[in-house]
Amino acid sequence: MMILSAVLGAGLIAIILGDAFETILLPRRVIRRIRLARLFFRFTWLPWSRLSRSIVSDRYRETYLSYYGPLSLLLLLIIWAGGLIFGFALMYSAQISAFHAAEGYPGFGMALYLSGTTFFTLGLGDVIPHTAFARFLTVMEAGMGFAFLALIIGYLPALNQSFTQREITISLLDARAGSPPTAAEIFLRHSHDKGLDTLFQLLHDWERWSAELLEIHLSYPTLAFFRSQHDNQSWLGALTAILDTCALTIVGVEDACARQAELTFAMARHAVVDLSIVLSTPPQEPEYDRLPEHVLAHLRSTLAAAGLQLREGKDTDQKLRDLRRMYEPYAYSLAKYLCITIPPWVFDVKHMDNWQTSEWRLIPDSHKSDRSDKPGKRHF
Repeated sequence: MMILSAVLGAGLIAIILGDAFETILLPRRVIRRIRLARLFFRFTWLPWSRLSRSIVSDRYRETYLSYYGPLSLLLLLIIWAGGLIFGFALMYSAQISAFHAAEGYPGFGMALYLSGTTFFTLGLGDVIPHTAFARFLTVMEAGMGFAFLALIIGYLPALNQSFTQREITISLLDARAGSPPTAAEIFLRHSHDKGLDTLFQLLHDWERWSAELLEIHLSYPTLAFFRSQHDNQSWLGALTAILDTCALTIVGVEDACARQAELTFAMARHAVVDLSIVLSTPPQEPEYDRLPEHVLAHLRSTLAAAGLQLREGKDTDQKLRDLRRMYEPYAYSLAKYLCITIPPWVFDVKHMDNWQTSEWRLIPDSHKSDRSDKPGKRHF
């Protein structure tokens, strides 16, 4: 039993340390499917997201879902710390005679107490090791406690910085693509003189943002569960709108920045596919067609009225469908798993941007007829 306790303790410590290393320090995707952090998120997110379906209000549901990211991170850190403490307690109990307690003969409870006080470096001194190996274990655990605290101190600010970096670009898309962003709004708001030059710069910026999004979420997969500040914004919705814009630019818009659209499409598609692998969400065909023929015809007429001519014909429509099949199943699967609604290609009615709204409803008269519901409510 003493040997078994020591082996179990050492194994638990190795598992915790390996999982923390892969989650916090390793800057690449881990292919191995059985991991403590992955199992933790899988078995905590599913019941959390299912419970959100019972919330009627969209706004309250989004608020409820936004709590999961920070809470899950704190709980994961607690599980890591608890696992290390329990693992060292098993190793202490395997050589319990090597410790001297101030009161009574130490059992497993005393070993667990010693492990906790050593890990958090309390230094109470009421349980004392009196063999060389026992002293080595206590010193190693104390050092590991310091290292664990240092990792948390370094990890949380880096995570917050990465989240802020992601959200700044999403917020900048508000006035350029609407709230939530759509491909139709992106083209309409770039239909002015030299608008295609501005669209080129937008797609160039989002090519880089897609690469940063991929690297950030590979390094910190927890960020996928962090919600945006506004209910009608999300990293996945913005990424899908950019993919829609690139697909339409490649096949349909005359005299547009097709080459830059191809580059941005490749990077954005790479991001959505790799993130679906990270979150274990295999591609699924959408339950509905996001761009049926009548919507595509309406989109063409709307853009034509703004001075943008879209190519027509069966070959063009087929190429557009082929491009959509390269990313929509992945985006749909991610959206279904993360409880995020993907914006459509075009809205039937005009929506106010987030910058035009106010909690106190001080809205210019010219915009009051566009939207009558409360700020922050989703319009999907």
